[in-house]
Amino acid sequence: MAKPKLALIPATQGSKLYSVLPADGVGDFTFSRGSAATRINKDGLIETVASGVSRLNYPLIDGVVNGCPSHLLEPSRTNKLSTSNDFNGSGWVVSDITATANQVVSPDGTLNASKLEMTGNGSLRNLSEVSFNDGYAYSIFIKKGNSRYVTIRSAFFTQSIVVGFDLDTLTAQTNGKIEDYGNDWYRLSITKDISGDADRSGFFYLYLPDSLGSQTSVSGNYAYFYGGQIEDGNYPTSYIPTNGSAVTRSAETANGAGDSTTFGSEGVLFAEISALVDDGTLRSIAITDGTVNNIIVIRYNNYVGNSSIDGIYVNNNVLTTAAILYPNITDFTKIALSYQQGALKLYVNGVLEINVALVVNDAINWNTLQFDIGNGTQDFYGNVRQVQSFNEVLTDADLETLTSWTSFTDMANGQLYSIK
Repeated sequence: MAKPKLALIPATQGSKLYSVLPADGVGDFTFSRGSAATRINKDGLIETVASGVSRLNYPLIDGVVNGCPSHLLEPSRTNKLSTSNDFNGSGWVVSDITATANQVVSPDGTLNASKLEMTGNGSLRNLSEVSFNDGYAYSIFIKKGNSRYVTIRSAFFTQSIVVGFDLDTLTAQTNGKIEDYGNDWYRLSITKDISGDADRSGFFYLYLPDSLGSQTSVSGNYAYFYGGQIEDGNYPTSYIPTNGSAVTRSAETANGAGDSTTFGSEGVLFAEISALVDDGTLRSIAITDGTVNNIIVIRYNNYVGNSSIDGIYVNNNVLTTAAILYPNITDFTKIALSYQQGALKLYVNGVLEINVALVVNDAINWNTLQFDIGNGTQDFYGNVRQVQSFNEVLTDADLETLTSWTSFTDMANGQLYSIK
């Protein structure tokens, strides 16, 4: 297989997304995030990363780090809770609850998680009514004590919801999700699209009952709590700690990799990526000449309510598209878009999904690779395990291999370069 002209494989954090090829740094992406953020580190713990520093995020499978890290790129979000981890603080109302701080080690590896024990049939509630735009996400980390069940209720919205969680079977009712963070810690979340609601503000209540979905806590029931978060949006993002007031994590951008010598009139754009959520939002990775008149794009899209993968080639505003419906965009997916005079091919996970005729009328000075459509819109938010660009066409056999490898080392050896 030919050697890629540009290869981004997450290996280090810094003020850029550093590419392993080319070696002169031309392939590095300029990175920006105007705030601190958190990630999952190699030990499986939540860790804060400084403003302007990219995030290597490690995958947790059944609560254990398993697999290679990826660059995590997220949109701006605000944790509306003023005290995310102080349950006696200004962000919370504890009703018939005794909250005792610093009782067990939390998901960030320090002794800062609280024990909340019910002294009646009360609840944990956010102090102030919160307002949202089109959706909300409430999340909190919980470690089981003697209470098997947790119920979270959104209230005063036009469409209030009640979601029960079972910490023994690790199941959640509709609109709920459980994520395993290891050491018996789980992140429980509820989400709701309220774009059609007239009333978009309300409160959230949490109960420790004795049955699934019950809104009556039982005296003596207890669990351990860490890191509450209330945010706009229809999915929870990485934890945003607060200590006295709401905190905003800035949006991340990564652009400007390569130059006019990096890309050719024919070639391959390859990415191994996963979306943060399947919500129909356009998310793009593009080779461009600095305009949207000439772009080569791998994009997540939505057709008639179904998620899809697009391969797009635009030559002086002439559009050619190779697109397929694809229901699993939140799973890591290997995608290759091959472009040359006569053919635009889209490979996904080792399979040629579509091959359409391509007419290239004009030579273009392709000069940059970035995580958007080319004009600062359709930003790619998700997990990036790797991106490669070839300035020559690969054989069908090589495209199949490229999108079906299982080892970074085998892939790198096959492409004749080393991973640092």
